Amino acid sequence: MSGALAGKRVVLGVTGGIAAYKAVHLCRLLVDAGAHVAPVLSEGAEHFVGRTTFSALASEPVRTSLWDGPEPIPHTRLGQSADLVLVAPATSRLIAAYVMGLSDDLLTATLLATRAPVLVCPAMHTEMWEHPAVVANIATLRGRGVHLVEPEEGHLAGGDSGAGRLAEPETILAAAERILSPADLAGARVVVTAGGTREPLDPVRFIGNRSSGRQGYALAAEAATRGAEVTLVTTVDRDAPPGVHELVPVETAAEMEAAVRHRGDADVIVMAAAVADFRPKVVADDKLKKADGPPEVVLEPTPDILAGLGAAKRPGQVLVGFAAETRDLAANARDKLTRKGADAIVANDVSAEGVGFAHETNAVTIHVADGSTVDVALTTKRDVARAVVDVIARLHAARSAPSDDPGSPSL
Repeated sequence: MSGALAGKRVVLGVTGGIAAYKAVHLCRLLVDAGAHVAPVLSEGAEHFVGRTTFSALASEPVRTSLWDGPEPIPHTRLGQSADLVLVAPATSRLIAAYVMGLSDDLLTATLLATRAPVLVCPAMHTEMWEHPAVVANIATLRGRGVHLVEPEEGHLAGGDSGAGRLAEPETILAAAERILSPADLAGARVVVTAGGTREPLDPVRFIGNRSSGRQGYALAAEAATRGAEVTLVTTVDRDAPPGVHELVPVETAAEMEAAVRHRGDADVIVMAAAVADFRPKVVADDKLKKADGPPEVVLEPTPDILAGLGAAKRPGQVLVGFAAETRDLAANARDKLTRKGADAIVANDVSAEGVGFAHETNAVTIHVADGSTVDVALTTKRDVARAVVDVIARLHAARSAPSDDPGSPSL
């Protein structure tokens, strides 16, 4: 496991609000991401969730008091050893105490005893969230460098609805990953394509492929985690990963080409989508009927999006393509790298077990235009995304760095 949270110590603070039930799932997500989770529950939290649940899911037993453990100063140990202190949900009382520097329980004392990054995730009724005192306290925390995941709009306790609902655990996890990840794509504008295009035969049928879009979504999530402003152009009917700036739904190769070209001035373009090579030359206006016999389908090439981007690539831009192959993997990838004008090609053998379409896993070789290669053995698609983004970040940094010689062109 190689993610931003792997091996990191996270103090998970839980306070007394109905949204505390979501912290159980968050705890599981943090542990699954490789974090060592030390749960700290306030007295109020125990009215909503049990310490046994967190002790079973976390990396060490729940702590609730300054006085109930063997250590004389538990808040100091927790604060000094933490890589991140995360409070979810954070009540208005916890926020006010943190702002004023009050340390009357283990959680508030830990917050004051740490120099690690702090991520606060408020949850409360709309009237409380919008109260001037809470608004001022949130502004104070921001001014002190505290990270916040603001509450969302939705159903609240008591049948109410409005702003104040705790953000979803996946959104909070993504924020934690961003805090602990290298910001090596900070400020970069990145376009990622995902999914398989659908080329219509008639109003009902289409020519497509088996791409799930998982690898493209993982790349978009990883780039956002590393600080990029990400646009995801996708054929998949799925919400964007947390942190993605813009989601652009498309269906055909022509629509994908238009969407990508409209954003062609991006710093990085990653063509992870499985774009159809051919489409029907004529699309029937009405559904083709079986009684009319097999239709004669004449195909024509779709736009070669990657080659077009390579031909129009501006100085400093990083262009990455994908090659799904079933034989001669290296030769086909190197050939594609040259013909398309890309900076890197991510190649995989989709006939191999557990690789490519419809799998949660992948195994790739990244071929870079400078002649280097990076082999990624079978692993999760998010781990593959990390390896690809590592290469992208290296190329982007090299091309963004000022030259020692004012007269020499950038890479």
